[in-house]
Amino acid sequence: MSLKIKVPTVGESITEVTIAQWFKKEGEMVAMDEVICELESDKATFELNAEAAGKLHIVAKEGETIEIGAVICEIDADASATSAEKPAEAPKAAKAEAPKPTGKVKEMIVPTVGESITEVTISNWLKKTGDYVTLDEIIAEVDSDKATFELPAEASGILTVVAQEGDTIEIGALICKIEVTDGGAPAQEAPTSDNSSKAESAPSSQDKTYATGHASPAAAKILAEKGIDPQSVKGTGVDGRITKEDADSAQKSAPAPKPAESKKEDSAPITSTPGSRNESRERMSSLRKTVAKRLVSVKNETAMLTTFNEVNMKPIMDIRKKYKDQFKEKHEIGLGFMSFFTKAVTMAAKDWPAVNAQIDGNEIVYHDFVDVSIAVSAPKGLMVPVIRNAESMTFDQIEKEVVRLAMRARDGKLTIEEMTGGTFTITNGGIFGSMLSTPIINAPQSAILGMHNIVERPMAVNGQVEILPIMYLALSYDHRIVDGRESVSFLVRVKELLEDPTRLLLGL
Repeated sequence: MSLKIKVPTVGESITEVTIAQWFKKEGEMVAMDEVICELESDKATFELNAEAAGKLHIVAKEGETIEIGAVICEIDADASATSAEKPAEAPKAAKAEAPKPTGKVKEMIVPTVGESITEVTISNWLKKTGDYVTLDEIIAEVDSDKATFELPAEASGILTVVAQEGDTIEIGALICKIEVTDGGAPAQEAPTSDNSSKAESAPSSQDKTYATGHASPAAAKILAEKGIDPQSVKGTGVDGRITKEDADSAQKSAPAPKPAESKKEDSAPITSTPGSRNESRERMSSLRKTVAKRLVSVKNETAMLTTFNEVNMKPIMDIRKKYKDQFKEKHEIGLGFMSFFTKAVTMAAKDWPAVNAQIDGNEIVYHDFVDVSIAVSAPKGLMVPVIRNAESMTFDQIEKEVVRLAMRARDGKLTIEEMTGGTFTITNGGIFGSMLSTPIINAPQSAILGMHNIVERPMAVNGQVEILPIMYLALSYDHRIVDGRESVSFLVRVKELLEDPTRLLLGL
């Protein structure tokens, strides 16, 4: 009997999902309730469990987007009974398919992962020297200054690691070698003694897969937020995979290593005492190093200035208070400040196009569109994804795109395309409590707008003192392109639009 597995309902407003990753291959046997794949929606990542035991037949491939209720795979339940009758044949098959060296060695180099990326850092080896790897199996994770990528094996065989974890190497450099073999994975020899611990250790090493010790996206996000190394967490999922439940419980068990170390050294736990001068060091990530280089480069290569102004936020706050419930009910998204600022920036850029331009050699490139970059604080550092053609988007479209990009940044899933090509940047230090700052330009752009916290202050209004919610705005700009008149006029225009939000809706 063949059981059809359909995409389950995963949320009220979610109509389709994308197949992120299959943990089982076509024709493999699966167990009841075993996690067989991961599904991604526009809001979260979900795991799909097998509804029966049997042989898997994949219908929707990785990367495909399918609707809720569509068939994603089929499970032949009859095959499980047949396979259970012949458990003794498996070792023979494994022995018969023992790999045979071909004499060829596949040298793997760092692939090109983006137009502006020249080097990567080896973040994590999922396999070690001497391990057997199969074609297209994920063997390592590499970090660039913009995103993390998975490295698949380019052949089946025995792995030799060349670049170690933490090494930074250039695109095209040798990262590992694979001694190509024919046949399947090496067979595990049966134990010759009656020692039960040895007998149990053989299948555990043979069954180790990519999933072993690897966190699911949901679990990885939780561990990153708590600052817990996935390597220190024991996975209870299929093949040792770290599940969301493992990540939740890891918070309680995270302090455990300290007592273990003290016990090993037969000394009291190390605690910070007054007057102590302890130090710790950690390697800078590829992202952090690249950001540092670019910030210094911008300061050295641009004529950067900053102009300031203040905005009365009461009109916007009144609109949000009055319509936020209706807005959320209709569009299924909250009405935040970012949509108002994005619309104001795009309208002001039409009047002062130099603020939305950039230098290319001896030429100034002007854009008739506004691709707004938004600075997002992610677990791995500062990310700047881009809202394309923001000038043509509605308030709800902007809010949805901001939430989507922020979630992808937090989950470490932003692509190179999502982080390149911006023409103007908005950064909001106010969420951390900043009152005033001088933001640094996001090269090769010519300007960046800094938002700050909203504080009630006494203001003179028509000869009377009123207490109003005020935000300071900062516009940093490249004086090589943008003159003082243009920068000040641009910021005043943004201020006027924010203080009279109806003009944003009427395009005035």
